[in-house]
Amino acid sequence: MSNSRPGRPSGLAWAAAVGWAVLPLFTCGLATPFTIGFAAYWLRSVWQVVGAAVYTVCIGSFVIVAVSYDQFEDIPEPMSTLISLALVVGWLGGVIHSGILVPAMARARLSRLGHAVAGGTFPAGPHAGARTGIQAGPQGPHPHASLLHGRHTNPSYRHPDPHQRPTHPTSQSRPRPGEPEWIGPYRVLRSLGRGGQGAVYLAAAPSGAQVAVKVLHDLVDETARARFAREVDAARRVATFSTARLLDVNITGQHAYIVSEYVDGPSLEQLVRRHGPRDEDGLTRLALSTSGALAAIHKAGIVHRDFKPSNVLIGNDGPRVIDFGIARALDQMTMTSGKMVGTPPYMSPEQLSGAPVGPPSDVFSWAVTMVFAATGRPAFGEDTVPAVFNRVLTVHPDLSPLPPALRGVVGACLHKQPEDRPSASDVMLAIVH
Repeated sequence: MSNSRPGRPSGLAWAAAVGWAVLPLFTCGLATPFTIGFAAYWLRSVWQVVGAAVYTVCIGSFVIVAVSYDQFEDIPEPMSTLISLALVVGWLGGVIHSGILVPAMARARLSRLGHAVAGGTFPAGPHAGARTGIQAGPQGPHPHASLLHGRHTNPSYRHPDPHQRPTHPTSQSRPRPGEPEWIGPYRVLRSLGRGGQGAVYLAAAPSGAQVAVKVLHDLVDETARARFAREVDAARRVATFSTARLLDVNITGQHAYIVSEYVDGPSLEQLVRRHGPRDEDGLTRLALSTSGALAAIHKAGIVHRDFKPSNVLIGNDGPRVIDFGIARALDQMTMTSGKMVGTPPYMSPEQLSGAPVGPPSDVFSWAVTMVFAATGRPAFGEDTVPAVFNRVLTVHPDLSPLPPALRGVVGACLHKQPEDRPSASDVMLAIVH
């Protein structure tokens, strides 16, 4: 992945770099460890760290021995020769080393300034607690990896031209060392988290829109990539009125990735944790929009498999159901053996028992999510995994905190047998009526 090149360093940048480089000359090499150490920090270079360590040993040895004797002539051989050589290495080596690094230091200074002043091109939208259209994982803003979701819905978004790239840094954020600066035609602005399936980044599309890009680590062979392509083809069939829109996908080259809208807003889990349970009107609107989203997902032949509060984003235009990373088309309902797909407090009885998983599983998870929105707690608790599993399989939860209009339909969705639950479309109609 290539990077955009900054312009020519200014005269001030060159002057600062040269001033830095001559410090070893005028300090007889005593400043060399500090100048090369600064270069290691400024350039984010491991090799400069090694160089700074070598110079520190050389200059440190010279200083320690020199202060230990009143006269230089008192230093015995071969110690005097060794520390003289160490001084030469620290002095002349530092001057030459610093001189070689002058151009790199000048360009690095310009690059840093460019990142600092070019942030006005894209709409500001990052906020610390929110997530992306592609969900991250336990180390990121939210647990459990996912495939489709976004944060900033941009009605004027133009589909990117894969051959076009922006030529200048245009965000106040920049990738951390070791992270990619480009993923295909998308310029990475910052990391949004990592999960079991891959890493998620906020990125800039060639059009200037902010998007969520997920690089998938597990697609290492052609079979896995072909299966992923079929799942994405199914995801494209989902209506987008209450889901994040899939914008782009790539399964070739070094990195397989998927791009979706970036929805600016907290997850339902974050919203409830911060501000408490939803009131009756808010809960009814949430239930209607999310059941409609599930109906659209199921109509496209997809089972979500991990519906939960963290996979519902509350955007400016209403709730968005996200995370299709572990969904399969209905004709691929058998999951990879040995892997648990789902989040224990929101999993259905059939997911726990190993039975075939279809749309009724999502309806069960939807009902548990509605109980969480009404109470701030999952319907079956969130203590130990065995205890939660036991309740999911044997206990019918208390639904009294729900508004009377929702108790009946939520209770029907929590039946232990999948065939006894209503469809997502029936749930939506029951809420309306």
